[in-house]
Amino acid sequence: MENVLVINRSLLHLLLFLLIGSLVFCECEDDGDQVSSVSPMVKEEQDALYGAIQGFVGNSWNGSDLYPDPCGWTPIQGVYCDLVDGFWHITVLNIGLVFDNSLQCSTEAKFTHHLFELNHLRSLSFFNCFFSPRDNPITIPSSNWERFSNSLESFEFRSNGGLIGEIPAPIGCLKRLQSLVLLDNGLTGELPIELGNLVNLKQLVLAGNKFTGQVPPSLAGLTKLLIMDFSRNNLSGPLELSFGSNFTSLLKLDLSNNGLEGKIPEGIRRLKNVTLLDLGRNKFSGGLTQSFQELVSLKEMVISSNPLGGDLMGIQWENLQDLEILDLSNLGLTGMIPESMPEMKKLRYLGLNDNNLSGNLSPKLASLPCLGALYINGNNLTGKLVFSEGFYKKMGRRFRAWNNSKLCYQPQVISSSSSSSSSSSHFPNGVKAC
Repeated sequence: MENVLVINRSLLHLLLFLLIGSLVFCECEDDGDQVSSVSPMVKEEQDALYGAIQGFVGNSWNGSDLYPDPCGWTPIQGVYCDLVDGFWHITVLNIGLVFDNSLQCSTEAKFTHHLFELNHLRSLSFFNCFFSPRDNPITIPSSNWERFSNSLESFEFRSNGGLIGEIPAPIGCLKRLQSLVLLDNGLTGELPIELGNLVNLKQLVLAGNKFTGQVPPSLAGLTKLLIMDFSRNNLSGPLELSFGSNFTSLLKLDLSNNGLEGKIPEGIRRLKNVTLLDLGRNKFSGGLTQSFQELVSLKEMVISSNPLGGDLMGIQWENLQDLEILDLSNLGLTGMIPESMPEMKKLRYLGLNDNNLSGNLSPKLASLPCLGALYINGNNLTGKLVFSEGFYKKMGRRFRAWNNSKLCYQPQVISSSSSSSSSSSHFPNGVKAC
């Protein structure tokens, strides 16, 4: 009797499984679209997804067999769906080997028209998908972006050496876009003025490409920006004097490693919320601007390696109470190091090396509680270093004062046990005794 019950129960489970299975795979017509009754998805959109992915990963990828229900019980890594008006729609598509089971691009990866049929996409990204500018150079499609104008919020290309050409102007029609990241690719050409139409942007990262020309004035309309990173390109020319005046919400501004020139614009005084400012390794001139003293939220400021000239005396450094990293090396600075610099109590790194600074070094610098690196080497500083042996011991080679021919240290502050040993770790390296 028990065996009969077990058999009947097994048959019942099998029948239920087959019934549910028939519901999952059953397709019915609704307003001309075929949808799954359990995980409803417009068939045309499902086919477009398979076609788009196949263009990137290769024709051998058979999505309909491997993932018959991409928004349900057979999800695809990097593909995410949302339920809209009773149907599942593709809202996120990430292509590239981010995880072990991510969609990996083939050596012949390409864009197909299917991509632009996914008109509910909110996020589209490509990571290390287009490898070789020689074997498979790929450009960003120049048309059909208007199909995403009411949906796309995030658009990214990261580490695609084979992605070449210019940013297509129609990208400017993506009026809902909040994040545009084109990082470490092979893109070239000038930045299109149409980028200024992306008024909802909060993040604009174009770093690590080969862009040329000036920063377009039209970007002044991007008033919601939190991050702007144009570093490691070939941008040139001056910035508008008002540059920065509209970016009152900006947290990070990185224009380093370009060929930008002219004066540092006065408009940056409006960057009251910026915490990172990097203008290093450009061709800026005309001295440090007093606008810097108004950037009261700054934690890191790098202006190094510019033919800037001028001195340090015109800025109220004590205003920058949150500043932790200050790199003013290789700027052609002259004059003395102001007494107000040691008033930046959170300073961890101070780089003043490779300038033409003169005068004595304030002993107050040694009392900065967080200071971990002080570089003053390569200047014309004079007089005696009045730091303690404990300071030299704590800093080690992170205190650099060599190549100041008229600077010396007081040997009497060094204990006899240290001076008689062969170790020089408690001495200011490269500085002579007075």
